[in-house]
Amino acid sequence: MTTVDDLPAAGKQPKSTRAKLLDVVRWVAIVLVIGFAAKQLAANWGEFWHTLRDVAWESSLLSLVALVAAILVSTWGWQMMVDDLGEPIGYARGAQICLVGSLGKYVPGSVWAYLLQMELGRKAGLARARIFTGSLIQLGVGVVSALVVSLLAAPAVFSNSPRALWLFVLIPLGLAMLHPKILTWGTSLVLRILRRPPLAHPLGWAVIGKVFAASTAAWCLQGVHLWLLANSVGTPGLGGFVLCVGAMAVAMTVGTFAFILPSGVGVREVAQVAVLTASGLTVGQATAFAVASRVMFTVADLLTAGLAAVAARSARPAVTAA
Repeated sequence: MTTVDDLPAAGKQPKSTRAKLLDVVRWVAIVLVIGFAAKQLAANWGEFWHTLRDVAWESSLLSLVALVAAILVSTWGWQMMVDDLGEPIGYARGAQICLVGSLGKYVPGSVWAYLLQMELGRKAGLARARIFTGSLIQLGVGVVSALVVSLLAAPAVFSNSPRALWLFVLIPLGLAMLHPKILTWGTSLVLRILRRPPLAHPLGWAVIGKVFAASTAAWCLQGVHLWLLANSVGTPGLGGFVLCVGAMAVAMTVGTFAFILPSGVGVREVAQVAVLTASGLTVGQATAFAVASRVMFTVADLLTAGLAAVAARSARPAVTAA
């Protein structure tokens, strides 16, 4: 059995200087985003451990597992969207592009995550426009899903911020935008403005439904993550769980649009604290769990990105020699 790397050098196409420079830029970008993520992790590590001392280790472990599951499910939705736009790429390769690229959100300005995803996709032989389009559609569908799920936290959100009633306007509007004809038209319009090729074919209910279901499942799993932490200090059972699911949907959506801040830092915590305090926690407890949640998100992001990179590398097909 001989792999591609074992074949004679004469059989390989030498890389151009531009290709070599792009490889260097990609690696530098990956190192930088990992560095930003590690910096954020270190900044909150002390308070993180202080908070977890009062939480049973089983709850902490299951909370992290729920986060990892949420990330993997969301990645599946992204892969389904990208697969619909061309030849299927498979989960291993899709996860590498999506998860490693997503680490760019830790650099101030969430646009870096999409740029890194596009570059990793290009390295894997996929058009940048295809990766960008898949990420753009998933973002839109995910936001609508989050708005729907956020209704679970409506009593707590509206009691703290009556102006949040605008959610009732955005939800039906967002759901209408998910109609295949409207979503296809809107996506093509954005691509035209960016001077990118239009969609090769209209979007269908099947792929939109898969992405919506994956996003909804991810929000619910993130709510499980927060509930397992908060429940350790007496958050009401089912009612607290419902609030935590809604809180994560609200917090993550708000954090997504705070694109100037790395991974929506600060904005996400404000939303979490507002809902957690309404569920019976003190401001101090809610703040501590919000910080612990952010650290666990960073750990889960780094863990899943690392596993995806290893899995994709291991899944590279070998070429046999006669």
